[in-house]
Amino acid sequence: MNKKSTITEQLRRNSVALISLAIAITSLGYNTWRNEASEHNRNQRLVTIELLLMLGDLQQITMDCHYGLSEEKDALLRAGWAKVLTIRDISQVASGGVPVMADSLYTVWNADREALGDDVNAKDRIITALENVRASTHEVLRGLD
Repeated sequence: MNKKSTITEQLRRNSVALISLAIAITSLGYNTWRNEASEHNRNQRLVTIELLLMLGDLQQITMDCHYGLSEEKDALLRAGWAKVLTIRDISQVASGGVPVMADSLYTVWNADREALGDDVNAKDRIITALENVRASTHEVLRGLD
């Protein structure tokens, strides 16, 4: 019984220190979680904004290939390939459905790029794939804290 009273007495004397320790550990855990969440959000914002810029460039290239002069078409298609590959690579860092939509854009570009200028449906399929990536990217941005 004496030991029990000693433990109770020690807890009573050190209660402020024990409460302070619990608060410190809880605060450290929350701070670490908040920093990780903030870093994730910063990375997602950077990636998605970069994707949106590249999607805009690729859409311009698509329209130029479809409506532009034939001698410029080869150069535009090479530039388009560079954009599509970069979009696909960068999208792998993004969350949500962005990587899947970027892979779909790659597939559509690969299938329809040569038909740009001749087939209005090719242009429409590429623009639709672009819009799908754009919509997924906007969804990720809206979901960030």
